[in-house]
Amino acid sequence: MRVDMNRSRRRLGAALLVAAAAVAACGGGEQEEIFDADRVIAFGDETSLIVDLRGDANGNKYSVNATVSETDPTLDCKENPLWIQVIADHYDLVFPQCNPTPGAVVAPQSRIRATVGARAADLTTQIDTQLADSSFRDGDLATVLVGAHDILAQYAQFPGVGESQLIDNVEAAGAEVARQVNRLASADVRVLMSTVPDVSYSPFAIAERAAHTDTDRQQLIRRLVLRFNASLRATVNNDGRRIGLVLGDEMVQTVARFPGFNNINNSTTAVCDLTRSQLVPPSILDCSRLTLIANGNGLTYLWADDRRLAAGAQLLLGNLGTQRAQTNPF
Repeated sequence: MRVDMNRSRRRLGAALLVAAAAVAACGGGEQEEIFDADRVIAFGDETSLIVDLRGDANGNKYSVNATVSETDPTLDCKENPLWIQVIADHYDLVFPQCNPTPGAVVAPQSRIRATVGARAADLTTQIDTQLADSSFRDGDLATVLVGAHDILAQYAQFPGVGESQLIDNVEAAGAEVARQVNRLASADVRVLMSTVPDVSYSPFAIAERAAHTDTDRQQLIRRLVLRFNASLRATVNNDGRRIGLVLGDEMVQTVARFPGFNNINNSTTAVCDLTRSQLVPPSILDCSRLTLIANGNGLTYLWADDRRLAAGAQLLLGNLGTQRAQTNPF
């Protein structure tokens, strides 16, 4: 019988994270009844996306994909799980894009509506797509993580557009995400909403700081992240009953400030070597332990490429989300 080592690591990680209250998300009240999800529906950008490139229900991720072995390049989508998979696994649920044989679940009901490059404005369409396929029902748990592309798109306009306008724009985007989360909650859906991971600590932001002398570009990105997330949190109706908040931004900040936290010891370098990608254009969709930088490890590096989370960070975020789902008074 095969032992699911990732599941063991996830449960151990969830237990260890109880002590990491500074990183854990907030929520209100005391849980009266344990919520048991029947479906997990994932909204947002590629942080929550599995792409079934080969049509074999063994999809690729925008992170560090697992392989069968150190010499066998065959991907294993059940390993190196995305944060949404960690949460779904807690409820013994799977997504159709990662449901390979043998042992495939018959007609899995969970869904991924997240899309690559999605921004705040795309959430409406994603929710509408889900409603066109299946109405929301009791037992639905939605995950929402989107906004990094809004922040980076606004940053790309600097200095042609001034910082004050950029801040106004990211605040509007954060508020729009919150409105769509409120929409889900109003439909009696339980929601795990993550703040945007702090991409000001990413290799991209570090490189931008080095490449420009007009201002500290890394600090500018940090301010945009801060204002997006502040607007998100100020607008969402977080009474602790329908919405559980996961602090993705504080997770990244803690890992970056305390090397070795949750065994992640590199927070500045992209672990995927895109020059070894077989895709056109090169992409981390085919990044695996066979295509990493020298001495790289997907579980001990924070970033997969210059702005997306590697496997260890995805696991940590998923543990935080699971912890919030367990303790939130849904």
